[in-house]
Amino acid sequence: MFTGIVREMGEILTKHQSSSGANFEVSVGDLLSELNLGDSISVNGVCLTVAEKKTQSIHLEATPETLKLTNLGECSEGDQVNLELPARLADFLGGHLVQGHVDGTGKVLLITKEGNSQIFQVSAPEEVLRYSTLKGSITVNGVSLTISALNPNSFEVTIIPHTLEFTNFQNLRVGDVVNLESDVISKYVASHLNQ
Repeated sequence: MFTGIVREMGEILTKHQSSSGANFEVSVGDLLSELNLGDSISVNGVCLTVAEKKTQSIHLEATPETLKLTNLGECSEGDQVNLELPARLADFLGGHLVQGHVDGTGKVLLITKEGNSQIFQVSAPEEVLRYSTLKGSITVNGVSLTISALNPNSFEVTIIPHTLEFTNFQNLRVGDVVNLESDVISKYVASHLNQ
């Protein structure tokens, strides 16, 4: 379980992808001292397992299903990814409850400046939008955000300067694919109401 508060960005140093999956080497800074072999880590909102730990990087593996359902299949060497360690029970919950189980991907449709912030309009599949609520939570590339507008096929989030500086939102352009995870509480409520 994560909170959607990105701790740092890493860079994809190497990527080897085939029909059987992919292996990534990702640079890690201060978080490295807190990671051990077998630990979970959120990479662009995807919960992955540390398969190997080096002096300044970690190796991660992704299954074909993960590559199909997330933007990790499209990532290339040199790309920056958002990193977050799992929440501890005693941690301050700064974002919202995030599972690291991506529900689908969307595309950045529009980026507009508003004061000191930027508004991102992102397309989303129905399986994400059905659990989305105005002023509710959504995770985009592992970042916990508040939905500032809802449209029939998309939503908007407002990115403040701090988030822009410390996440890979700074590199996103119109047309880029992002990972989306709906609010887990909305999913559980809907699931129980539909029984």
